[in-house]
Amino acid sequence: MRLFFAIIIIALNSALGFCQEAEFSIDKSVHKFPTTKQGEMLSHEYMITNDGDEPLIISDYKVGCTCTKAILPENPILPGETFPLQVTFDTKEKYYFQDRTIVLVANTKKKLHKIRFKVKVVPNE
Repeated sequence: MRLFFAIIIIALNSALGFCQEAEFSIDKSVHKFPTTKQGEMLSHEYMITNDGDEPLIISDYKVGCTCTKAILPENPILPGETFPLQVTFDTKEKYYFQDRTIVLVANTKKKLHKIRFKVKVVPNE
């Protein structure tokens, strides 16, 4: 009987360990820049907080063009910590309304997470 209870306790402990994973929240996943003249470099920091039980690793990002770049954390973001994810956008050769999506690849259950920014770029004359 003791062996049965020991096995049950070990199984429950193991199951709880599988539930632990990294999760994160973003202070504001969509940012709107003010109207900008063509040729300017824009920058914004998205505050990412690890709400999970495991270190958060953002390993990669995907964007539609090379005009958008993100600076990823060099080290895992520990549970409870916040990281300022910096995103830059080069408005050179861009004009009118721009709506850009950055897809973050992370070690979370969902794996892919989207952040966006919008800006109206006034073309040069």
